[in-house]
Amino acid sequence: MESVLKKIINKKKEKIKIYKSQHPESRIFEKIKNIDNFIDFKDRIKKRHYEKKISIIAEIKKASPSAGEIIKNFNPLNIAKIYIENGASFLSVLTEEDFFLGKLEHIKNIKTNHKIPILCKDFFIDTYQVALAKSFGADCILIILSAVDKELAKDLYQTAKDLNISTLIEVHSKSEAETALSFEDSLIGINNRNLNTFETTLNTSVELSKILSSHKNPLICESGIHSVENIKFILEKTKIYSFLIGESLLKSSDIGSKLRKFAQISL
Repeated sequence: MESVLKKIINKKKEKIKIYKSQHPESRIFEKIKNIDNFIDFKDRIKKRHYEKKISIIAEIKKASPSAGEIIKNFNPLNIAKIYIENGASFLSVLTEEDFFLGKLEHIKNIKTNHKIPILCKDFFIDTYQVALAKSFGADCILIILSAVDKELAKDLYQTAKDLNISTLIEVHSKSEAETALSFEDSLIGINNRNLNTFETTLNTSVELSKILSSHKNPLICESGIHSVENIKFILEKTKIYSFLIGESLLKSSDIGSKLRKFAQISL
């Protein structure tokens, strides 16, 4: 049976063909030249890490394959405003169209209104997408090691370096963590959710952070953060101070209050 990841990637291949006809590379590079609101995502997260400050990368998404539709009246700009006012240091914006109901335009709209570093959360399988994401205002792109082979991961990483956009290499397993160490200039995110079973355990971050302890850039804990206790557990067991949090915030009856509790945890 075809996995969800495979289905997403097959759909993404179709979408890229459409984007290439709508957004020719020459026009994309022209847009990139005129970008004046780019923020160095990696440097910002490194600075906070060395100051031992907790960084919350608050995620904006309408839906996901594991949760279905998360928010009915979805307004990315409103969510971004709530996040920023309540202590988010960074945003992650889901731009995958078919399974997460995202759009690249969401990044552009948020960047027009707010000066905050933004991760473009998508399934990057073509170097064309890196320039496309930057042209819409992204400061960082996601490279999921379980979604691409090592050569393509290297190409995406190198393209991002050439375009001066940060990368977040996402890992789920010990072998992926070992591979990620070769991406020396990248941030590394440990996803606590198994993409095949959708089971989530914070022990993934604990175990993989041991393998990644020699990496010179900060690590990011992704998925499975629902409470202050969850964050404190990671802080006690690892040297991770950065957390990518989405569903538990978006499903909260008071997003701002929940985020404030996370952002105000002291080390």
